[in-house]
Formats: sequence, C-alpha cells, structure tokens
Amino acid sequence: MFRVVFGLVMLVSVVRFWLLGWIEDQYISPVFHFKYYGFEWVEPLNAVEMYLIFLVMGISALGIMLGAFYRLSSIVFFLAFTYVELLDKAYYLNHYYFVSITAFLLTLVPAHRYFSVDVWRNPELECAEVPRWTIDLFKLQLAIVYIFAGIAKINSEWLLNAMPLRLWLRAQDALPLIGWAMPYDLTAYLFSWAGMLYDCTIVFFLMWKPTRALAYLAVIGFHVITGMMFPIGVFPIVMIGATTIFFSENFHKKTIDLLRSAFGKIFPKPLATSTLKLYTTRFQPILLGVLLIHFVLQLLIPFRFLLYPQNEWWNPTEFFWNEQGYRFSWRVMLVEKAGTAIFYVKDTQTGREGVVDNREFLNPTQEKQMSFQPDMILEFAHFLKRHYAAKGVHNPEVRAEVYATMNGRLGKLLIDPSVNLANEREGFHDKSWILPFHEQPALSKVKE
Repeated sequence: MFRVVFGLVMLVSVVRFWLLGWIEDQYISPVFHFKYYGFEWVEPLNAVEMYLIFLVMGISALGIMLGAFYRLSSIVFFLAFTYVELLDKAYYLNHYYFVSITAFLLTLVPAHRYFSVDVWRNPELECAEVPRWTIDLFKLQLAIVYIFAGIAKINSEWLLNAMPLRLWLRAQDALPLIGWAMPYDLTAYLFSWAGMLYDCTIVFFLMWKPTRALAYLAVIGFHVITGMMFPIGVFPIVMIGATTIFFSENFHKKTIDLLRSAFGKIFPKPLATSTLKLYTTRFQPILLGVLLIHFVLQLLIPFRFLLYPQNEWWNPTEFFWNEQGYRFSWRVMLVEKAGTAIFYVKDTQTGREGVVDNREFLNPTQEKQMSFQPDMILEFAHFLKRHYAAKGVHNPEVRAEVYATMNGRLGKLLIDPSVNLANEREGFHDKSWILPFHEQPALSKVKE
C-alpha cells in the first residue's frame, strides 16, 4: 500500500510540475544553477533531454504504483528524481529531500511481491509475509522527519516570540471558518506550541492502536490546514499518504480488497494462503548494513549545526542568520527571511568597477533564495568572476552588499561588503565573511 500511495502521489507531482511549466522555468531557461557542495559536476541536459528525464520519471512513478518492473522502476525513479533535485539548490525543499530518501528506501524492499503487475506476470513472486524491518524502516524515517521537525521548534524564536507565525498568520484572515482568528498574536502562540507538540508526539500516537485513528485525523487536519495556508505543493498529500504505514495489516488488506474489486482483471485474488511464502533474500545482511549507515547519518546530520561556534540550540538567531548546517535537517518553515544582494565586479588592472544585473543570470526564485543564503551568494560571486574574466575583465574582484531581514527585524548587513568573495572558498568550514547578527547595527542605524 505504501508503494501504491507513493507512486500515485509522485505521478501526480511529475504531471503537475510539467503542466505548470516549471521544467522550462527552473532547469532550461536559467543561465546559472546553484550547485550543492560536492555535486558541482551535476549539470542540466538540453531542453529535449530534460523533458525526457521528467517523462521517464513519470513512467517509473507509474511503474512503482502498479508494481510493474518494480526494481527497475524504483531505481530509475530514485536516480531521475535525485538528479533533478541536485541540479539547483535554489529549489531545495524538505519534502523533496524526503521523496529522494523514500525512493531510495523503496529500492531496497520487496514492495512488488503482493498486489502488483509483477505478481500478475509471474505468480511465483507472490509472498504473504515480509520481514518486519521492511515495514519499520519507513516508520523510522517518518519518525525522524517529524521528531526532528519538532525538536527544531524548541527554541526561543518559535515558542517565546511565536516567530515567524506572527507574521505569516496575519495574511491568512481570509481562510474559511478560522480566518477571523488569524491576526491575533494569541493564535500565533497557540499554533506555535501546537505545531511543536504535534511534531514531537504524533508518531507515538500513530504507533499506539487506541490513539491511532484520532492521531491520523490530526495528521489530515494538520496537513490540510498548512496546505491551505502555505504554497508547499504536494507535501501535505505525501505526508498524509505516507503515515498510513502505521496502520495495521488488516487495514491495508481491506483497502487492497477494495482496489481488487475495482481492478480485478489486473490484480486478481492471491493464491491460497497455504501456498504463499515468506519473503527471504540472501542479501539481507548487506541491506541491513546499508540501512544502519543510512539511519546513523539521518540521526547525526541534523546536529551538525552545533559544530559552528556561534550557533546555539535555544537561541537560534545566529544559526538562522548564517544558515551554516541548515539544510537536510528537517527544519520546516522555521524562519522568515528576505534580502537584497548587489554585486560589484572590479577590474583589478584598470580599477574600473560596475554593478551586476542579477536578472541577467537568475530567474526570480533563484535571485530571491540567493539574496539571504550565504553559500549561494559565494557561489554566485565565483560564477561572476569566471563570467567576466571570460569577457576580458582582468582578474575580477567581486564584492557584494547584502542586506537581509529575519523574522520581521530591521535589515542588517549579512556579509562583509569589503571582502573579495572571488577569493573565498566554499566548504563546511566556518565562514568569517558572514557578519554576526548580534554584533552589528540594524540597517536604519547604518544609514544614519
């Protein structure tokens, strides 16, 4: 059932992406793409090939849903989806990261051994039971997503200041039934605390049978409301569908029986129970080793932000400001940031300096995301150095004047405008050219 739901949602997502024109807007039209550190070699294909990638992705998602050529479909979908996500980190979203992980995990499990086209083609594949780890690994992954998202909310900005919900909810006064309450600060505090408690506890309520049904209603309500409030795409549907993994075997069997009644010719009734076997594989020790490494990394990566000396757990303003160690840690919608980035390119031989038109190289989404994320600012500066050097500018020097605002505060300088970013290197080290949030005056004071 997890396979069917995941494949269906991914198929809808691919079709939606295609119809909205995002393939062209995000991966074909831009001159420049922001790369993940270590994956700078991943490049977009030409227009025809990019559309072909999405076509293959959609077909493989359909294959996952139907359990048709499942091993090939799951591997192809994982590779195609992850390739697209690695093309530009300006479009990074936690739920895209979750989809890549889930697609990877599906390549390791026998999700096609029951209620599938593969079984219809070869009845000998059918199995009545699978090892518990093949189910529990998805429960564990979902638990990591929810619990780390909850832990990330245990900080002064979210709980004591109700930020950024105090900003966001004021724009939701047109919502049906509850819109009247959105402008009040009390509502923001209630939502902040409720969101933290929900993320920290929902998995445990889903695991316990007496509370499972009510917990799932809470899952539906939570994700429907957030989906109505914020432009987060198919993420609510992904999570509503994925959390059905916590329901009992009987629930899924009854659901499959209903689907069989609708598609009986494609998915006939299984063989007699006595002839069905337990799924086994000689690769189980290897698979468990791979999963052990995966989940150890999943538990450690969200804490890497503490390796940077200025980052604190309880008071996260410096962390939200510098974003060092921010991605891949399930920090979902924790901060409201915006910025303005002006780049200056100087010919070090003639001393002439000019201002860059960012729109010449970036689409609006890329420019918006770059304007408050230091690693993207640095990467764009390196690109500008290469670009203008190729145009004859002698050893270009690239500076940036970047003002950013965070959670409704006055704007401040994000990076040192005197630093030649073209000479700074990317990496996991602490970046000295990122100005501390608490040790500089606000924008209004700078202007004075």
